[in-house]
Amino acid sequence: MNTNDTICALATPQGGALGVIRISGSEAISIAERIFKPRGATPLAERKGQSVVFGDVYDTRGNMLDEVLLTLMRGPHSYTGEDTVEISCHASPYVIQQLMLNIIDKGARQAGPGEYTMRAFLNGKMDLSRAEAVADLIASGNEASHRLAMSQLKGGFSRELNALREKLLKLTTLMELELDFGEEDVTFADRSELTALCDEIERVITALVDSFSVGNAVRNGVPIAIVGETNTGKSTLLNALLREERALVSNISGTTRDTVEGMMTIGGVAFRFIDTAGIRETMDVVEQMGIERAFDQLQKASVALWVIDPRTDLSTMEESASRLLPLCSGKRLAVLVNKCDIVDAIRISDTMKWAESMIAKHGKGVQWGSRDMWAISAKLGVNMDKLEDFLVDAAAIPSMDADSVIVTNVRHYEALRKALTNIQNVRRGLNDGIPGDLVSLDLRACIRHLAEIVGSLSSEDVLINVFKNFCIGK
Repeated sequence: MNTNDTICALATPQGGALGVIRISGSEAISIAERIFKPRGATPLAERKGQSVVFGDVYDTRGNMLDEVLLTLMRGPHSYTGEDTVEISCHASPYVIQQLMLNIIDKGARQAGPGEYTMRAFLNGKMDLSRAEAVADLIASGNEASHRLAMSQLKGGFSRELNALREKLLKLTTLMELELDFGEEDVTFADRSELTALCDEIERVITALVDSFSVGNAVRNGVPIAIVGETNTGKSTLLNALLREERALVSNISGTTRDTVEGMMTIGGVAFRFIDTAGIRETMDVVEQMGIERAFDQLQKASVALWVIDPRTDLSTMEESASRLLPLCSGKRLAVLVNKCDIVDAIRISDTMKWAESMIAKHGKGVQWGSRDMWAISAKLGVNMDKLEDFLVDAAAIPSMDADSVIVTNVRHYEALRKALTNIQNVRRGLNDGIPGDLVSLDLRACIRHLAEIVGSLSSEDVLINVFKNFCIGK
């Protein structure tokens, strides 16, 4: 991207009552003067920044297009750090098109995706992690993802990284002093002090790396696999959770042959529900592929909902239970005995006892308790409130405020993982008595990986990759 010219773009989505066109760059004000006439006597160039002016805008032929409000911001006191003009007009597609054509005709060019935020980063208005939070904020679709984006946008993650950097620089200084004065009778820090500081840094980076599983779930939805035999009501349950007819439902076994997904926000947390093919012995090649995909989705999920039809002969279900439950090891599991509206209480009770025995026999490592099993009717919505409470609890999303620091970005996660490997190498080097000049190599690499997150050492390729997925106008 050429950052020396003046850019323009529509900064609001189409379909509303108003449209805002943003112009940023060294010629923003002079271009605005050639397309806009204020209703007052003071020319635009003589007005102070952070002021709003009422007036008229014109097309390339000099015909008046609309009455508008123009907001004037002088650099560096703007989002991009440059002179910026925002024109709020009526959202007529014709008005917007003609106004954009006139702005481009007077010397601006159409902005690329994320170019305004990239200029804000390059002009020191925000670091790279905060710039990426802008995209997360725009994309946030639930309360939890919004809170995380706001925390990062306010600089919570950046402050954590800066504190880490200070500790690393202190450790580096002590190491380099040791190298410089290694042959002198001078002691700046013994190895135990260096090791203690290294351990503290490792704990902080480890906590950030571990937080990614929560951050990724908040950003992309907690994956929930709905599993069980055929005709247990899995697709009906999916539709009930999503409040829409997403999956086909019939009394024919094997109706669902592929995964069907849907997103739903419950308790401020996004969940990604995955309806899978019913587990049974079959000679149908396509259905077999669907069953294998069901097992694959179960392995990837954080939570499993095991749906059972109590009308099924329990003696025939152990085979499917023996295949499903080992894949639930380490996951939260809910056992849902479906169709309670048409099955008597004794049969439901027997089914629950059988399910408990199967978990004891085949479910080693499954995170499950007796309170995580109950009767439901997916068709009528019986006890769906209990299921929703379970899901919010199983998601284990910590309470978050403006100071929460949780990693949500894959790029940040990869950089932190590399930094963690480096600092672990430093600690081992200190413990094993490795010469300081060799230990310092990993120490510098750790600092470099953390610097990549905030952008102080980012290459042009990294910047292009970060901003290419932004929306135009931001």
